Amino acid sequence: QVQLVESGGGLVQPGGSLRLSCVVSGIANIGRHAMAWYRQAPGKQRELVANIGSRTSGSTANYVDSVKGRFTISRDIAKNSMILLMNSLTPEDTAVYYCKLDRFDYGDAYWGQGTQVTVSS
Repeated sequence: QVQLVESGGGLVQPGGSLRLSCVVSGIANIGRHAMAWYRQAPGKQRELVANIGSRTSGSTANYVDSVKGRFTISRDIAKNSMILLMNSLTPEDTAVYYCKLDRFDYGDAYWGQGTQVTVSS
């Protein structure tokens, strides 16, 4: 059974930082697959925040313009997890953050349950 479990969310003041983690179980080598972080704010559609390609494609990272220079996506292969390091947070970053793993060679995808990030003074 494949599971993605996010953690690391919470309440932080504007300008602060958080480190989100997405631990994957049921898939042995996450480096083979593209992964991504999405977020959904109240009353808004879920949006792609950042994605990272498979290792064979060079693990290329892409970011939505609003987080470029502030967020960093990476994988920790040893822990079979994906990380989102978020700096210089603003209230506009408040949302539930979800991780996603795409298995293009199998034609399926998996989502985590989400972790709440609230940026407020």
